[in-house]
Amino acid sequence: MTAQQPITYDAFVELAATDSAVVGLVLKGSRAHEGMTTEYSDHDLYVVLADGATTALTRFTGHRTPELDLVIVSLDEFRAAGMPGFERYALARARIVLDRLDGGIAQILAAKARLDADVAFREAGEWLDAYANSVYRSVKNARDGHALAARLDAADSIRSLLELLFALDCRPRPYNKYLEWELARFPLPGWDTGMLLDAVDRISGRDDVSTQRRLFAQVESVARRAGHGAVLDAWGEDLALMRPQ
Repeated sequence: MTAQQPITYDAFVELAATDSAVVGLVLKGSRAHEGMTTEYSDHDLYVVLADGATTALTRFTGHRTPELDLVIVSLDEFRAAGMPGFERYALARARIVLDRLDGGIAQILAAKARLDADVAFREAGEWLDAYANSVYRSVKNARDGHALAARLDAADSIRSLLELLFALDCRPRPYNKYLEWELARFPLPGWDTGMLLDAVDRISGRDDVSTQRRLFAQVESVARRAGHGAVLDAWGEDLALMRPQ
């Protein structure tokens, strides 16, 4: 049916809104991020069903067209989506189209937008170590004349850096597409957004050792204040190579 008679987003929402089995409709992706839609943007819609409910809407399972991409799940499955997983950020910034649970859908989304403090602390320590590893390798490779390796390690460091900084703020890291959007609306505490994005741009595009070192110094200061000094101290004398000269 999907291939022969594709349904539009508006028509599906109207249909789902009349079905008592549906307890929530949640729009994610570019259409949930103001100013990010293009002519190619589809509607990525979660259809949340009451646990144990039956509905004819399940005939749309797997529906995917250039306009509408549906994910039909039970309420329990929706609670678990992205916890953990790549969907967490998408749902953290999703837009509610329908909430029949008196704010229950909103509460589920709010929980996805904030990492548990203990989990965030542990993950931040792991990403800090990974970030230091990439910076160290990049700077060392640049010193030893391995330009390609230095650039690749510099680019690798950015992923760990962003995971670290968002974990320190107990937030899931945004997809690369939404990084600037996210920081423009929800800046990382203590960071100048323009400076951070400029450093990310410089480092990811080339082995800019001086920028890497300056940024590492800032990250080190933030990480130590957050209680991750032991992770850094484990690097011993190698820290000298990563710090500004």
